[in-house]
Amino acid sequence: MRLEAGQVAVVTGAASGIGLAMARKFAAEGLKVVLADVEEGALEKAAAELREEGAQVLAQVVDVSERDSVVGLADAAYDTFGAVHVLCNNAGVGSGAEGRMWEHEPNDWKWAFAVNVWGVFHGIQAFVPRMIAGGGPGHVVNTSSGDGGIAPLPTASVYAVTKAAVVTMTESLYAHLKAEGVPVGASVLFPGPHMLRTGLWESHRNRPERYAKERPRKTPYRSLDKWEAAMKEAGHEVEFTPVEEVAELVAEGIGADRFWLLPESEHSDRQIRARSQSMLDRANPAYLENFILD
Repeated sequence: MRLEAGQVAVVTGAASGIGLAMARKFAAEGLKVVLADVEEGALEKAAAELREEGAQVLAQVVDVSERDSVVGLADAAYDTFGAVHVLCNNAGVGSGAEGRMWEHEPNDWKWAFAVNVWGVFHGIQAFVPRMIAGGGPGHVVNTSSGDGGIAPLPTASVYAVTKAAVVTMTESLYAHLKAEGVPVGASVLFPGPHMLRTGLWESHRNRPERYAKERPRKTPYRSLDKWEAAMKEAGHEVEFTPVEEVAELVAEGIGADRFWLLPESEHSDRQIRARSQSMLDRANPAYLENFILD
């Protein structure tokens, strides 16, 4: 679909990082933007900044893991603007899990699935029927990750599993929309190709009590800044992809009705080929045998 002034875009996880960059890009294209985030203070700040830049903004505190909260977001968006043309299911969290996969706490899995998987489905269920009923063009973008969709990351298995689920969910959504013959498209987003400066590393700041950890972590939570400093101290160069580049990729991909929103990267291409070839050869996944898990 073609992005045009006056259309409406809804973005979850919109108070910072990729979500805020996408909202800014849509606003720059003349779209009205609906910002949803669980973090009220950051959400209000982001909305104020966009309004100062001339955007029409609706901001709503939303917990995407709760179906009623997302339905409430859809109600507010349609009550305020009368339509939704772009839906970006972008909210996501790290799990806080550590150690071997079989040592992870159930709540690590429950929280990550509640936000990263159920949150995407809640968005689809709350918005897509109304987008179809509107009769006009529309597009849904679901944020995955190279950790789960391109090559699994054993060092972040919970997160990787949830992001792999988002890929399959989006493929299913695409097939269902095509079968219905409606003018609503779907894309899965793989941000990158390098690290991004987002709040994902500090996800625990918004972890609900109902998903609280049952025992203290053996290692402290690390911020992205601390991780970067540690990498540099160890002699490794760290590259970051600006979130604005991701937003440009999304806007361009929507305009081209492109399913795979995957930035060009020799590294990613090698991972995709290695994984695909392993399956075609019915061979063991050698690409998973070189990780240092400690």
